[in-house]
Amino acid sequence: QLVDSGGGLVQPGESLRLSCTASGYDLTYLAIGWFRQAPGREREGVACISSRNSEGAVYADSVKGRFTISRDNAKNTVYLQINSLKPEDTAAYYCAAEVEACDYYKSGHYEKIQFWGQGTQVTVSS
Repeated sequence: QLVDSGGGLVQPGESLRLSCTASGYDLTYLAIGWFRQAPGREREGVACISSRNSEGAVYADSVKGRFTISRDNAKNTVYLQINSLKPEDTAAYYCAAEVEACDYYKSGHYEKIQFWGQGTQVTVSS
């Protein structure tokens, strides 16, 4: 089971760090993606980190330079650092796991990803 957390209500320009952890299994060998979905909009992949050290993280163009995905294997946790938050970042954020690489994230076939967190709400408003 994936558990995502760290969302909240923040003002524009502020930062948040979202966390994704798992109970019962090791995230080290899994690729972890972060996705978001705003009301009335399709789910969007924003970042993904592979389990393979040779592969770098990938980001959606809309978040490059503001979002950073990282993993702490000792804590069995993947983080999404979000800086310079904008109102358009308001959404429910979900982490999801794939085997080793961000294949479904890159292809857009999110329906093939089997393991999802329950979501954490990020609201950016002044």
